[in-house]
Amino acid sequence: MSIRRVIPLLDRVLVKHFKAPTTSAGGIILPEGTKPKLKEGVVVAVGPGLKIDKDTTVPIPMKEGDKVLLPEYGGNDVDLGGDEEHTLYRSDDILAIIE
Repeated sequence: MSIRRVIPLLDRVLVKHFKAPTTSAGGIILPEGTKPKLKEGVVVAVGPGLKIDKDTTVPIPMKEGDKVLLPEYGGNDVDLGGDEEHTLYRSDDILAIIE
């Protein structure tokens, strides 16, 4: 089954990870196990926000296209059928917006 579109619910944020470099600064090709997992990504989709009660919703401080700093652990990996890594985070798990 191929996923066409993911729409996060509540306070969830879908983030696409940046690809780790495949070669070192000196031009040496890095093996799979030694490639660092980058802790940065770009926001792909944002949920509507966290509902506190029937009439109140707390908005998410990020928007699509924002570059964000991610925690080392956490989130749920989402396979969208391509080469890119996507992870679904709660908005309060994201550490910072990078400008």
